[in-house]
Amino acid sequence: MMKAMILDRYGKKGRMRLGDMPEPKLEKNEVLVQVHAAGVNPLDALIKSGEFKMLLPYRFPLVLGHDVAGVVVRVGKRVKKFKPGDEVYSRPEDFRIGAFAELIAIKEDSLAIKPKALTMEEAASIPLVGLTAWQALVETAKLKKGQKIFIQAGSGGVGITAIQLAKHLGAFVATTTSTANVEWVKRLGADIVIDYKKDDFEKSLYGYDVVLNSQDGKTLEKSLSVLKSGGKLISISGPPTPEFADAIKAPWYVKQVMRFLSAGIRSKAKRLGVNYSFLFMKANGGQLQQITELIDSGAIHTVVDRVFSFESTQEALDYVETGRAKGKVVVKIR
Repeated sequence: MMKAMILDRYGKKGRMRLGDMPEPKLEKNEVLVQVHAAGVNPLDALIKSGEFKMLLPYRFPLVLGHDVAGVVVRVGKRVKKFKPGDEVYSRPEDFRIGAFAELIAIKEDSLAIKPKALTMEEAASIPLVGLTAWQALVETAKLKKGQKIFIQAGSGGVGITAIQLAKHLGAFVATTTSTANVEWVKRLGADIVIDYKKDDFEKSLYGYDVVLNSQDGKTLEKSLSVLKSGGKLISISGPPTPEFADAIKAPWYVKQVMRFLSAGIRSKAKRLGVNYSFLFMKANGGQLQQITELIDSGAIHTVVDRVFSFESTQEALDYVETGRAKGKVVVKIR
């Protein structure tokens, strides 16, 4: 048995409890990792409250946690790239999550060697936000030198990493943040920082190639006016599209729901000659290894707001839900 933070049912007011769970079973292509630290993400809160149950129908009891840093304990028969003792980090696959525990089994393809310069806590802050930024900017937007990108919420976990990655790619970056964080976000590399408490971004930004949306539906619609014709609006906060339903091989009725949810924004984007897409980040060890190289070279720096104890994982998630974290929140497990 192992210690884990256990969720017994969906619900906004549901609480995780510290208890015993069986050790994970190791498949032939998996690596058993002793968890040293786990990142805490808004996605954990969304799953806990049941908002993603159509997309990710998990079974209970459930262990949350989408970011992990730790040490390899054992490897499956088919594993070639990792050995016991390796310091690794990962965003495990959906339905294989469970970083809020002493041990986790992770597919070899989802795993990467931890950046040398980082502590376990710093490393655990990276995988989900790093892969989200990479898949949005490199894979989906194909962001090029000289292009203009508007990244919302510059002091959030994804925002911090996306700003640094966009600058590394040679783009011009605009972002939003609160009054207290304006100068700090400029130091991350943003060229234009809009204080959302004082100004409306849609009144001062125009002609952009890419928008990375992480906010609500109202902000998503306002973002359309920022883009030039042929620009790309990429949202990581929804609504999901029929194309996304196809990509995850969702049942036909789920695809119809997604078609309905995204109908408004898709038709408005089409009228303006703009491309709208929904991004739900996927586990990818190869991309994570490329992010490791950027961290080791100094192109991307981590920002950890607070580190909580294993027993305080629920408090860490409560803090993430306030939306006030500057950077990432991490749980120290070992």
